[in-house]
Amino acid sequence: MSVPLLAFNENGIYCAAANVYLDPWKPVQNAIITHGHADHSRYGHASYITHVTNVPIILHRLGDISVYGVEWNETFVINNVKFSLHPAGHIIGSSQVRVEHKGEVWVFTGDYKTEDDGVAVPYEVVKCDTFITECTFGLPAFKWTPQAEVMADVNNWWQENQSEGKTSILFGYSLGKAQRLLKHLNPEIGTIFTHGAIENMTNVLRPMMEFPATTLITRETKKEELLGNIVLAPPSAHGTTWIRKMTPFVTASASGWMAFRGARRRRAVDKGFVLSDHCDWYSLLDSIKATGAEKIICTHGYTDIFAKYLRELGYDARTEKTQYEGELSEMDKKDENTLT
Repeated sequence: MSVPLLAFNENGIYCAAANVYLDPWKPVQNAIITHGHADHSRYGHASYITHVTNVPIILHRLGDISVYGVEWNETFVINNVKFSLHPAGHIIGSSQVRVEHKGEVWVFTGDYKTEDDGVAVPYEVVKCDTFITECTFGLPAFKWTPQAEVMADVNNWWQENQSEGKTSILFGYSLGKAQRLLKHLNPEIGTIFTHGAIENMTNVLRPMMEFPATTLITRETKKEELLGNIVLAPPSAHGTTWIRKMTPFVTASASGWMAFRGARRRRAVDKGFVLSDHCDWYSLLDSIKATGAEKIICTHGYTDIFAKYLRELGYDARTEKTQYEGELSEMDKKDENTLT
């Protein structure tokens, strides 16, 4: 029986021919990392390979590690196995990993989205034989509204709150979602204030991209300074004393889960904006078709439902368990509980 090019084991996704893991969840010798979110880039590996723009991100999050950065489409060979990284469009520095050996090509997406958000390098279709796809939002109920419309709603919401003399507090993950929101907020409306975790991460990314100016909230910041302005904060700050000192305020969350009826109520926010850094149902299907792959492996999300539908379409589709959590895992509690 032949050994598959990539196999799932207790440590992660393993390429035995190269003795390399892709986004391993337990400490290993050699790791290729798709992006900086906590479930995909973990501490403890002996060596890391990732895209050059992800290097400062994971150094900021993981500290002193041995990491080597490669460019898009740059082929690097390990034990006669060819690897290359390709844009995933998920967040800044996010990659798909292409693996080629003995005429066989596999692609591991990590997390990805196909809409160009103006921040991440846009998703690139990579032809392959076997495609390992996330399906965080792998249900037909998930169909995203174009970003331009969502951000117009966000800026209108901010202006309405300003007219009522209230502070707008917008929750988004400190890496990825926060910068996407920041990039498209209208600074002509007012001042954009930030929580420490978001400010610190954004400062890591500013050398790579221009963002609107932000003002860090400190102990000296008075609530009168915040009135009519907007605050970007991580979800874990919700309900803390840090937030309660900002009254009067209105809260909102930007997440794909806001598409679910009741999600806003469960998260105890006043407003929900449906904005995800993952594919919806339709872009998942379009992406899979574009790769030309016949074999599909579904991970993290609505795996069983999505794989079953793919089989009905004629794909050789199956599921694999991982320790990736999609959008839920993007709350980096270590960063986000560091209140300034």
